[in-house]
Amino acid sequence: MKKAAIFYKDIGDYLSREEKLKIVSEGRSILNPALNMSQLKPNEHGDWINKRNLKFDKFIPLAPDKKFDNKTLSYFSTYAFGLSSNRDIWVYNFSDKELRKNIKKTISHYNEQLMLFVSGKINEPLYDSTKGNWTRDWKKQLRRKSKFKENQNEYKVALYRPFIRQKLYFDEDLNEERYQLPRLFPENDISNLLISVSGTGSNKEFSIIITDILPDIQLQTNGQCFPLYWYEKKDKDQNSLFEQAEDEYIRHDAISDFILERAKTLYGNKVNKKDIFYYVYGLLHSPDYRKTFANDLKKMLPRLPLVEKPADFWAFCEAGKKLADLHLNYEEQEPLKEIHVNGKPYSRKPYPASQLTVNKMTFHSKNAKDTIIFNSHITISNIPAKAYEYIVNGKSAIEWVMERYAVTTHKESGIKNDSNDWANEHNHPQYILDLLLSVITVSVETVDIVAELPKVEWE
Repeated sequence: MKKAAIFYKDIGDYLSREEKLKIVSEGRSILNPALNMSQLKPNEHGDWINKRNLKFDKFIPLAPDKKFDNKTLSYFSTYAFGLSSNRDIWVYNFSDKELRKNIKKTISHYNEQLMLFVSGKINEPLYDSTKGNWTRDWKKQLRRKSKFKENQNEYKVALYRPFIRQKLYFDEDLNEERYQLPRLFPENDISNLLISVSGTGSNKEFSIIITDILPDIQLQTNGQCFPLYWYEKKDKDQNSLFEQAEDEYIRHDAISDFILERAKTLYGNKVNKKDIFYYVYGLLHSPDYRKTFANDLKKMLPRLPLVEKPADFWAFCEAGKKLADLHLNYEEQEPLKEIHVNGKPYSRKPYPASQLTVNKMTFHSKNAKDTIIFNSHITISNIPAKAYEYIVNGKSAIEWVMERYAVTTHKESGIKNDSNDWANEHNHPQYILDLLLSVITVSVETVDIVAELPKVEWE
C-alpha cells in the first residue's frame, strides 16, 4: 500500500474567517500550483510544522532534571510553577478588607459542610457558588475530615498579572497547588527574586518578567519560575531565642555551581551567581534569540548558551540588571515628559480624590492608542507608539494595567473586585493614575534597553 503524503500551506497570521475561507475556495484543489503547497515530513521529535531548531538542544537548560539538585548541569538547581489556586475569585482581591471577608465566608462554608458530612447528614457537599468552589482538593479534604482554620500569616501580596499587585490568601487549604513556592517565599519578610517565563504549550509568544513577590501561574501563561534563592527550614534545636524569622531558614543559591564554574572559565573569576541570574534575564529579552528559537520555546523551557564574547556576557548582564530594576520598581518610575494629562504636560500634582475613581479605562478610539480615557475627568494623551511594543504575556504592559485596574463583579459568586480599593487602603488615591503613567515609562525604557542588546549570530 502506498503511503499517504501530507501537504500544508501557511496562510499567515491574523486573518479573518472570511479571508481564510476565500483562500480555500479560490484554491479549489491542493493540486492547484497557485496554492504553492509544501509536503510535510516529521523530524525526529515528531514535529510536522513549527519545527524546532537543532542548535537549541546543544544549549544549557535553565531547568534541572531533578529539583534541588546541587550537582545539576543546568543554570538553576530548582524551579517552580506559579500559584494555581483554582479559586482566584476567593483568594485574590485588590481590597485587604474584602479578601478577609471572602476568606472567612468560604472557610465557614467548608466547615459547615464538613460537620454535615461527619454527622452523616450528607454524602456530598452542597455546591453553592456564592460560598465557595468545590474542587477535587476540597473533596479530598472533606473525606479526610480536615477542618479549615484561617491563618493570619498567610495574607500576602502577589503579582497576579504583569504589573498587577493584589492581596492574596496563600494558605494551602484554599489553594489547589502551591508547588515549591513555600520554599521560595517561606515568610513575608524573607526576600527573593524569581524570573517567570512562559510554560510549555502556550499559544502566545514567549514572554518573561521578574518578581520579588509571589507569582500566579498565569503571570506568564502556565508560568515557570526560576529563583535566585531557595530556603530550607532549620531544625528546632538549631534556632536560638533571639533569631529573626530569616534566621529560621538556611538560604541556598539556586544558580548552580556548575554554571558558575563554566562562566568563570569563560569570563574570569569576578563573575558571581547574581551576574549569571541577570545575564539570563537580559538574554531572554533578546529579540534575535526569541525569533530564532520561537518554535522551541513553545515546546520546551528555555535553554541558553554562555555567549562566546566576554563583552557580550557583561552587556547582557548589565542590561538584565537595568531591566530587573525597571520591572521590579515599576511603581516608582517618573512619567515621560511628553505625556499630557487633560491636554497639558503632566506634573505630579494631586488631583481631588473624587476625580480619581476608575471604572474601566478605554482608548480614545480603537485605532488611536496615543490617548487613554482614564475616567470622565482625566484623559492621558501623547503616548508614544513605542510604548506598546513592550509585550508581556500576550499584550502590552499598558493594556494589562488598563484591563485589570477596573471594577468587576464575578457573576457566579457575586464577589466584587474594585481596583480603587487598593488605592484607598494604601492611602494613595492617585495610585492607579500614577501607576499607568509609570508603566508607560517602563514600556518605553524597556524597548530602548532591548534595542541595545548585543546581536548574536544564533544560526
